[in-house]
Order: sequence, then structure tokens, then C-alpha cells
Amino acid sequence: MNWDLCIGDFLSFIGAEKGLSVNTIEAYERDIRRFVEGKNREIQEETIVSHLSELKEKGYASSSIYRSLMALRVFFRFLRGEGYVAKDPTALLDSPKMWQLIPEVLSSDEVEKLLDAPDKKCEEGARDKAILETLYATGIRVSELCDLNVYDVGDTEVRVRGKGGKERMVPIGEEALLAIDAYLANFREAREKECPLFLSKRGKRIGRTTVWERVKHYARAVGIDKEISPHTLRHSFATHLLDHGADLRVIQEMLGHADIGTTERYTHLSKKRLFEAFDTFHPRG
Repeated sequence: MNWDLCIGDFLSFIGAEKGLSVNTIEAYERDIRRFVEGKNREIQEETIVSHLSELKEKGYASSSIYRSLMALRVFFRFLRGEGYVAKDPTALLDSPKMWQLIPEVLSSDEVEKLLDAPDKKCEEGARDKAILETLYATGIRVSELCDLNVYDVGDTEVRVRGKGGKERMVPIGEEALLAIDAYLANFREAREKECPLFLSKRGKRIGRTTVWERVKHYARAVGIDKEISPHTLRHSFATHLLDHGADLRVIQEMLGHADIGTTERYTHLSKKRLFEAFDTFHPRG
């Protein structure tokens, strides 16, 4: 592929026919040249996802990553129309899907800080400690966490009601179980079988908004600058499992993904760690 020729034709096209400003054209050119550098093979969807993920890891602002995505979408749409490429690799990458594909992930140290942040001596802190531990230990969705009842928690696993009403059993670690036990034993009275596991200050089943706010609160408290949400702990759970050698099919089952392709989004998040580990530990790295 002669990228210089393709880019030249593309810039002429957007300048003459699209009427874009000089600044926008220059920004698009920078974004595209940064992407195509060193790429001689056919571009696939995952190539673009990996590139945008690298930008995120390097600290680029969300607005810059979004502009890069837009530049590549316009560029490859043009190449497809002109017959330079057989298919447009951005055709199935709408923006919401893209932000799912390049999620924020916490490091192990950041996770430890976050999980240790709540004050376990008070009811709210004990509850929040149990919530954070459960989210990270199981990788369940925040909606699934809110739907948990007391007796959904067993000695080694949790019964989760997922999308479409499907139930699955998810393993849960000792630290999360200890946090749940401490919350229930110290701050909860006698409980019916269908009693919600996590309660709000008003004694009602906790809501997604409250969980979201508490996660943000503790992230700020321990100095985590990343834009995180309860879903960040789900992403971190899956990525850390993959980093430590877990099988993708096992992760798929625990996350409740119907399609293995949804789970595969986490594979590119581990590439950077893989190379860092090689450089650090390989004797001839």
C-alpha cells in the first residue's frame, strides 16, 4: 500500500469536496500518518482498536482519541469508495462500541488502594468495602451487584442474575467473602432469604447510581486520576485474570458474555503488559 499516495488523494478530497478547515485537515493528516506508520499489511478492525488503545495508554485526551477515530473513519471510507481497499475496517466501529473496546483499567496497586479506602468501622464504609471487593472479585455488572440477595452468596460462589434473566454461578474470593460477612454480621439485623445484600442509607436495595458515586468517591480519595466507574472494576477483573494466564473461555463464562468476541476485547489490553514483562524479566530482552 502506497500510503503517501492514498493520503495525498484523501487530503485533496476533503479539502476540495468536503470544505474542511485547514486546521482540521492538518489534524486529520497527523492522525492518519501516526496510524499508518510502519503498517504494510491489510488493516483490520483490531488494528485500529489496538492503535486507539495505545493512544489512551500514552495519556492522550479523550477528545484527541475521538478525533483520531473520526479521521480514520473518513479516511477508510474514502479508500473503500476509491477502490484502494476491499473493505472498510471502521465500518462496524461506532463510537459507543469503540469506548467499550478501549476501557480504562486499574493497575493492581490502584485496585489495592481503592479496596482499602472505605472505613470498615462504620456501616457505610463496611458496605462499600464489601461492594468494591465483590465487584473486583467477581467481575459482575453493577446492575447484577444491586440485584444480589443475601442468600445468593455461598461459601465459594455467587448466584448472579444476568442479562435476559439468565443465571450463572460466579466464583468469589476469600477477601470479598470476609468483607461481606463483616458487613452483615456487624451492621445488619435478621435477614429474610430474599433480602437485598446491599442496602442504601434508607434501608432499601442499593441503586446503580449510589454504587457509581461511591466508586468515584473512593477513587478521588486515594488519588486515582483515571475516569473510573463500577464497570472499571469489571474491566480490571477480566484484564488481570488474562494477565495471569486465565483461559478466555473461563473469563467469558464468569463475565456472562454470550459471544466470545465480546470477551476478546481484553486481549489487546494485555499486550502492553506482555511486552513490559518480557523487557523486564527476559535475560536477553
